[in-house]
This record gives sequence, C-alpha cells and structure tokens, in this order.
Amino acid sequence: MEAVLQTKGLLSLPSNPKLRVFNSQQGLRQRVSVQKPKTLSGLSLPLNGFQKFQGFVAKPHDFSRQNRGFICRAEAAAAADGQPLFAEPEKPKIFGVDSSTLKKIVPLGLMFFCILFNYTILRDTKDVLVVTAKGSSAEIIPFLKTWVNLPMAIGFMLLYTKLANVLSKQALFYTVIVPFIAFFGAFGFVLYPLSNYFHPTALADKLLAALGPRFLGPLAILRIWSFCLFYVMAELWGSVVISVLFWGFANQITTVEEAKRFYPLFGLGANVALIFSGRTVKYFSNLRQNLGPGVDGWAISLKGMMSIVVLMGLAICAIYWWVNNFVPLPTRSKKKKEKVKMGTMESLKFLVSSRYIRDLATLVVAYGISINLVEVTWKSKLKAQFPSPNEYSSFMGDFSTATGVATFTMMLLSQWIFRKYGWGVAAKITPTVLLLTGVGFFSLILFGDPFAPALLKFGLTPLLAAVYVGALQNIFSKSAKYSLFDPCKEMAYIPLDEDTKVKGKAAIDVVCNPLGKSGGALIQQFMILTFGSLANSTPYLGGILMVIVLTWLAAARSLDSQFTALRQEEELEKEMERAAVKIPVVARDESGNGSLATGPALNPAGGDSSSSSPETTPRNI
Repeated sequence: MEAVLQTKGLLSLPSNPKLRVFNSQQGLRQRVSVQKPKTLSGLSLPLNGFQKFQGFVAKPHDFSRQNRGFICRAEAAAAADGQPLFAEPEKPKIFGVDSSTLKKIVPLGLMFFCILFNYTILRDTKDVLVVTAKGSSAEIIPFLKTWVNLPMAIGFMLLYTKLANVLSKQALFYTVIVPFIAFFGAFGFVLYPLSNYFHPTALADKLLAALGPRFLGPLAILRIWSFCLFYVMAELWGSVVISVLFWGFANQITTVEEAKRFYPLFGLGANVALIFSGRTVKYFSNLRQNLGPGVDGWAISLKGMMSIVVLMGLAICAIYWWVNNFVPLPTRSKKKKEKVKMGTMESLKFLVSSRYIRDLATLVVAYGISINLVEVTWKSKLKAQFPSPNEYSSFMGDFSTATGVATFTMMLLSQWIFRKYGWGVAAKITPTVLLLTGVGFFSLILFGDPFAPALLKFGLTPLLAAVYVGALQNIFSKSAKYSLFDPCKEMAYIPLDEDTKVKGKAAIDVVCNPLGKSGGALIQQFMILTFGSLANSTPYLGGILMVIVLTWLAAARSLDSQFTALRQEEELEKEMERAAVKIPVVARDESGNGSLATGPALNPAGGDSSSSSPETTPRNI
C-alpha cells in the first residue's frame, strides 16, 4: 500500500537524505512563530520548506553505508530534546511507577496476599477435617466433590447472578464475603466444639451396617455434615473470593497497560503467601505438643487458625473500602462486546470437528482426571501414616510451603524453558512429571514389601516412602501446572483464527474443565462401589492413570506439530505483509522542488546515495 505524506511544505526528503535537528539554543517562541510556506499542488513539495526554519542545522549522514532500516516519521512539532511541543506535566513517580498506579497495585497485592493466605489455611484444614474424622476416610472426597460441592457451587452462582442485578458493586462484595468470614469464625468457636451433639453418628452407623462398607464414603457425608459444609465453603472461597470477587475488582480498577505489567507479579505474590501460610499451619498444628493430657489439641489449633482467617477477611474488607474511597478509578466504556456463548451440544460438535481443539481438550481433561486420581489415593495413605488431625495438618503445612517454593522457582525458570526449548517441551513437562512420579508412587503402594529392607536403611517404611513420593508428585505437578501447563494452554489459542479461538475456548470452558474435574471423581466412585474400597481399587487406578498420561503426551506431541506449523504460517504472513508495505520517498528534481522519487535513494545495498537516480522503483520495507 502506497501512501504519500503531505505536510504542507514542511517536509521534503532530498535524494541525499540528511538528518536535520533543532538547534537547542533556539527558543520555543521562535519555533512557534515561524511562518508556514504555501503548499504547492500535486506531489511536488518545495525544497526550501525547511529553510524557513532558522533552527535547523545540517549534518550529513550516509544511509548507503549504514545497513539500517529507514523510518519515516512526521510529527507536528518537536522540542529540542525530542519531546512533544506541548507536553503534559509528568506525574510523580516512585521507583519508576506512577504514584496513582501504586495506590491501586499495592492495595491489590496486599488484598491478594490475604485472600491466598486464607485459602491455603482453609484448603489444608478442610482435608484434615473430612479425612481424619471418625467414621470417615479419603473415600469421602469423590462423593463430596460430585454430590455436594458441585450443586452448591451452581446454586451460589445463580444466587450471585440475582444479587448482581439488584445490588451495587460494593454492596455485592460485602454481601458475598461477610458470610464467609462469619461462617469460618463460627465454625472454629461454635460448630466444631459442639459437633458431637448434632452429628447423626448413630443413624450413620445403622445405615453403614445395613448397606456395607462400600458405602462408607457417601454415608460419611451424613455422619460429619458440618465438616462437609466447611469443606464446601473452603472450596467456594477459592472459586468465589479469588476468581469472582478479587479478579473482578482488579479488572475493574486497573487499565490494560497496568494489568500487563503487574498481574504476573500477583502470581509470584501468591506463592509467597503459600509459603507463609504453610508455616502458620505448621505452627498451630504443633501446639498439641505443649498441651496437657485430655485437651483437644486440634480444637485449640482450629480456633487459632480460624481467628487468623477472620482477621485476614476483615483486612480484605478494609482494603476494599479504602481503594473505593481514596483511589481514582479509570473510566470504562459502557459499550459491551458481544461474547460467543455455546451450549453443551454445540461445544461437543465443535470439539469433534477440529483436530487442534480436540488435542487441546485432551490436555485439559487429562490433567483434571489424572491429578484427581493421584491426589485422593495419596490422601488415603497420608491418613494411614498420620491418623491424628494435628499430625496430618502439620504435614500439610510443610506440603503447602514446599509447593509455594517449588512453584515460585518454576515460574522463574519457565521463561527460560520457553525461550530455550519452545512450546512443545514445556507442554510435555507436566505429564512427564506425573508419569514418572506416578510410577514410583503406585509401585511403592502395590509392591512395597520387596523394597522394605532397602528403605529401612534410610529410616523409611514403604508407607512413609509412598507418602513422600506422593507429596513430591503433587508438589511438582502443581508447580508445573501453574508455571508451564496453564501458559501453554493459553498460548495454544494465539495462532488460531479469531472464530476458532473464541469458539474453541468457549467449548473447552463448557465441556472440558467440568469433565476433567468431575471425571476423576466419577471414576473413583465407580471403583469404590465396584471393588469395595479405595485400597482395593488402587491397582486399577494406577493403570487408568498410565493410560491417561500416555494419551496426554500423545496429544501434546500432536498439538506441538500443529502449533509450530501455525506459528510458521503466521510468521510468513507477517513477513509478506511487511514486504508489501511501500513508503514513497520525496526527492529533489532538477527544478529544485521536491517530487515523488522512485529510486533506491535510501537502499543501503544500492551503493552511494549521491549516485542515486530518480528513475527507479519504490523501495519495499
């Protein structure tokens, strides 16, 4: 595409290009008061257009000897230092960041730290409650996720949608978060101490005797219903307070430029919160050691941790109030973009129609199923090794700290991995970690006795070794997921055309995310009801995990070849677009006026610029 820059006689590019700069000694008033030359008709521009500016000095520059690209830039006015003529006063900055930006980012960072600090404590505590409770085990988790957590999550989102239509944003925020804070405080000081009085233990025992041990998981939901309610509220804290409230608020008060610069730092801050909260859980879990006999140490620890959760929740509300009252918020356009919405059947049809989207969907579903299969099996062995709630919670505190350190390190290494090895290697690291650690974990569970003499030399039993290997598997798989798998998944959408990108993401969100999360739970429920217990199902779960991870690796390899081809095609199109852009050059003719030149006056490879001819072709850049 050819374009002609018409600047009313102010711009003329001779055949011998020369850089012309303002003399810094000339004042601003003199440049503003310069009389503008008259514009000549056609493509001819007066060569002496620049000469009416007394503030120019000429400095020869040989473009032909410098192998550089030519940049043609026309500005209305420029000061001596290259800044705009009428520049706005600079905003005060701290560490190179506008103070107005820091007034938003710093509170958001503190808010995110408090939310993630609470989430780690709640996540570790919910597992301790439902797994170590009398009459319960890790077998309760698949049933709890499917038949309690999922319906309550759907019900909450329906209620949230209704409230969003009648409440202001600030009122909606407080209406949602305050019940969470009140519940967790009440649980630590009221519900848990009185749980023996309202849990239907006798009814659950009668039903278990009638139905058999294979229904231990479903009946445990009835037996410890208040603990299950805590489990669901802790899960909702992660999905509602983090995803809906915090990120909704952050997107509301930040600009796109601020988000690009500071959102990645929130991810690093989240892992710092993980480390500190893990140490907090460890500290309160070890309080039992300093208490006398007959004292419920777990009740004391629970009160301490729930007190911190309440204080952090109040801090979140205080920060939210301060930002809304003392920080200027950006104005948004009220025009809404139309979002593609796809039903379940439409999403399934779209998934089947595209190989690229099928492979990407396989990655998402495989991760959800495999991590669920491993995690529940590992937690069952964790209870066998640490039956006491305090011991279990203490180990989970160490686990959270180690996960935070590993994820923080992997996030720092992820950029180097992407840069040196590319998308394909990065996408295969997470399933490879799951495969290698999964083989070791299930081998210790199924064939632990032959390894016992060798493990005894290190002070380990097969069970304890399986717990440690399972912990390593969860730590490295989660850190690889946050630092590599999630970025790979989002990068895979980039080279797609806009229609496929939008529809493919909608299809995966509608079908694959729920299928991955609930698929593992449904498989475990089927195995438990078929073989009687989670322990009896372990060999089959190990085989299913192997098949899923190998399928995951095959899909990643297939997607890598398609992703690379699309990227190369995209780069080729960009090169062709750049090659098609032509910039006309205005050169001096014999009459002394500037005219549209078609010669290689600015071609670095075309010899000396002084020998350029006006009768040549336009230059492609």
